[in-house]
Amino acid sequence: MTNPTVADLITRSNRLGADPKNTNYAGGNTSAKGVDTDPVTGEEVELLWVKGSGGDLGTLKETGLATLRLDRMRAMVGTYPGVEREDEMVAGFDYCLHGKGGAAPSIDTAMHGLVDAAHVDHLHPDSGIAIATAADGEELTRTIFGEKVVWVPWRRPGFQLGLDIAEIKEKNPQAIGCILGGHGITAWGETSEESEKNSLWIIDTAAEYVEKHSRPEPFGPALDGYGALPSAERRAKAAALMPTIRAIASADRPQVGHFTDDDVVLDFLGHAEHPRLAEMGTSCPDHFLRTKVKPLVLDMPADASVEDAKARLLELHEAYRADYQAYYDRHADADSPAIRGADPAIILIPGVGMFSFGKDKQTARVAGEFYLNAINVMRGAEGLSTYAPIDEREKFRIEYWALEEAKLQRMPKPKPLATRIALVTGAASGIGKAIAARLVAEGAVVAIADLNLEKAQEVAAEFGGPDKAVGIAADVSDENAVQAAIEETLLAFGGLDLVVNNAGLSLSKSLLETTARDWDLQHDVMAKGSFLVSKTAAKALIEQGLGGDILYISSKNSVFAGPNNIAYSATKADQAHQVRLLAAELGEHQIRVNGINPDGVVQGSGIFSSGWGANRAKTYGIEEKDLGRFYAQRTILKREVLPENVANAAFALVSSDLSHTTGLHVPVDAGVAAAFLR
Repeated sequence: MTNPTVADLITRSNRLGADPKNTNYAGGNTSAKGVDTDPVTGEEVELLWVKGSGGDLGTLKETGLATLRLDRMRAMVGTYPGVEREDEMVAGFDYCLHGKGGAAPSIDTAMHGLVDAAHVDHLHPDSGIAIATAADGEELTRTIFGEKVVWVPWRRPGFQLGLDIAEIKEKNPQAIGCILGGHGITAWGETSEESEKNSLWIIDTAAEYVEKHSRPEPFGPALDGYGALPSAERRAKAAALMPTIRAIASADRPQVGHFTDDDVVLDFLGHAEHPRLAEMGTSCPDHFLRTKVKPLVLDMPADASVEDAKARLLELHEAYRADYQAYYDRHADADSPAIRGADPAIILIPGVGMFSFGKDKQTARVAGEFYLNAINVMRGAEGLSTYAPIDEREKFRIEYWALEEAKLQRMPKPKPLATRIALVTGAASGIGKAIAARLVAEGAVVAIADLNLEKAQEVAAEFGGPDKAVGIAADVSDENAVQAAIEETLLAFGGLDLVVNNAGLSLSKSLLETTARDWDLQHDVMAKGSFLVSKTAAKALIEQGLGGDILYISSKNSVFAGPNNIAYSATKADQAHQVRLLAAELGEHQIRVNGINPDGVVQGSGIFSSGWGANRAKTYGIEEKDLGRFYAQRTILKREVLPENVANAAFALVSSDLSHTTGLHVPVDAGVAAAFLR
């Protein structure tokens, strides 16, 4: 049974974390002190429950709390060796854990345990950080809050900061919290309700003061030519630039991307002070750990041509990498972790928007959200004073902190297809859906492309939603629709690595019954459709320079001649030869092209359920319900081929295990001797 104090803490945390005005995703932490029964002694023991390392307040559950014995944690004060060795104290938290301890204690545990209050909230609200990063933040704190909130000069999170805040709380009994210079806020209370009320009062009071007293144009006057392009135009330009931008963000290692044309970003880039402010970088540690110390900003007006913008971005990228290397070299010492890469995580294009990157879609999206927070912080600080983030040396000490490196090393090993971005056509059912499911399970993000948009969106939601999969409409026989589908994929995930040509239909008719219209329809969807998808995708793949995979779901019918399906089998043979042709042509770009030849896959198939199955059953003189078993009995292995069997082959072909294979067709037919490849 959940301890009532813990239940209150979870409820408070979820309320605070659910509102972005209070704190950013995975930012900040909350705690509660209370008693519970020690199962060993049967006696009451005083405990600290605090959000563990890496969790998110908005979705926090009891399993995300670290649980420590308060007496042991506070006893650490007596063994504290001083600020130069404060990092050693983190290991001591493990010896304070109660029972199994729950989640790993975060670096902010000391703040929560040492402050003499039953409940403590440490948050990163934009309004609070605006005060914390203002050049005269200490004076603003007194003006805005009086004696209720105390200014704390910047100090890196850790044991000493916990001691500092505990002392401030003791010396200022009238205070309900403090502004942490360059960082955020901390508030406290004797009840969970009081702590939450105090946190919200600080946040709202700061926001109201900024709104009332800010100068009219905190980012300076509007820059001529840098205003937002019309929505359709800026999204088209974003898609056109995306392959080059992903290449820039992925020079050291492949990254997944996110695009936003939020008004906050467009407004920032449309005003004169954005180059100065962007160069200064973010301040709150949670911000720059995800956004890097500063973004790459295109220094061209909104109407610059796509080709000119690409050329300039490549020049700026070279300068950015050199600048980041110099930043690392200025501050690294013998004990510093190795440089983690010199590519930008945030790329800003005036008139268009923001491109953010990370190891997966969620990380990329959250990085963008953090830079939105940073822009809001800059607006508030510049509106009241001058934006003054923590200095570069302090940023480096956090970015390349040994404790931060240890956290990164604890992260789970990436899945085999992590960072890979896939587009699967005909993915709302059958083979396409099974392939998409397998790709997602192996770490890829997937655009579920289908003629039926509603079903595509349902499948995407089933696979985990927009951080895992998106549903898009795609009529592969229409060149404009294919272009739109590729652009949607680029905008959704920042690039493209893997294309599966699976969309298809089948008309089971004899030669004399097959009309020219039947022939054209069959070839438009599969032969022409896969050509259009491959051609459009190849342009993005080549421009990215990251290699890639194009996979064709052909058929055993591409080599096996059966009755009453001339249009279908002929177009499958067309697809099969496209594999060979494209493998030969695209190999110089490290793009592999392979195919799969399944036997009839009945289960879950849109083709079979739309009439093909009934026609094939009639051809063979059996009941439609027996078609899968019939196909199985004519194979060497006597096994029915399922969508998942094809998906297994698809994963094998695009995995690193077959990195040196291209131009191959893999039969997935349980053994059809007449379809053996020769």
